[in-house]
Amino acid sequence: MPLNKFNPKYQGVHTKSLSKQIQKFLQLNNALKEKKMSELIIDSINEEIKKVNQVESKKLLTAQLAKSYQNILKIVEKEMNLVAKNHYRNMWMAIGMSAFGIPLGVAFGASLNNYGFIGIGLPIGFAVGIAIGSKKDKEAEEEGRQLDIEI
Repeated sequence: MPLNKFNPKYQGVHTKSLSKQIQKFLQLNNALKEKKMSELIIDSINEEIKKVNQVESKKLLTAQLAKSYQNILKIVEKEMNLVAKNHYRNMWMAIGMSAFGIPLGVAFGASLNNYGFIGIGLPIGFAVGIAIGSKKDKEAEEEGRQLDIEI
């Protein structure tokens, strides 16, 4: 069973943001067509495409495109372990800053008895997170688990 075609009911004027959302959605759709998927996953993705195709107003279409885009990415990540380019880098950047950076900053501040140094840990955590995330992205690419899209 193939993926449904993207054919929204709204045929009015496209703003810059709507055009950008449509382009991202089509890029995701094309990347998924290249992958072999089970019927259950295809049905879930087709449900999201159907929701987008039924929207009739520009404002709702922009919102539904963004929502369906994220839902489809969650489905393929959970079910097929596929991720977008730089997915892990972006995720681990935040984790690194919060899990490594803040505690290191507090340790610096406490050891130097000057809590103005709390901010020093954030760039350290940022770098650690980027390094871990980039490594995981490289592994995903080597294993063929990376979609040809970037968030």
